[in-house]
Amino acid sequence: MTPELTALALAALLQVVQFVLMAVPANLELKPGQTASPRDRDRLGGDLADLLSKRTARLYRAMNNHFEALILFTIAVLIVTLGDQSSPLTRSCAWIYLAARVAYVPAYAFGWVPWRSAIWFVGFGATCVMLLAALI
Repeated sequence: MTPELTALALAALLQVVQFVLMAVPANLELKPGQTASPRDRDRLGGDLADLLSKRTARLYRAMNNHFEALILFTIAVLIVTLGDQSSPLTRSCAWIYLAARVAYVPAYAFGWVPWRSAIWFVGFGATCVMLLAALI
């Protein structure tokens, strides 16, 4: 397995960890009927994040943000891997992405301004460099 694919597998496991970090407090904060329901706006009165404490809502948003970032990172890893374009640069970028996403969780949960945005940009930038490197 390439280092990029290893980083992707670990990023997917990070997504699982983020889900647990959000789901446990969400289930403690909300009634069982709320977390098990289809969460229709008219039934609960808003989005799930609107019903959670500030920190749990941040964990919810961080988890969703990682779903979004993981899509682009997965595309980058697949292009690099299937195109046989793995290089020291793409390997470094994959690990930088993963480190940034790990750092992003507490940065978002604890509201580290402006560091949360800077950390997000490092991960996004690493993914973009991987895509560009695969084209060269």
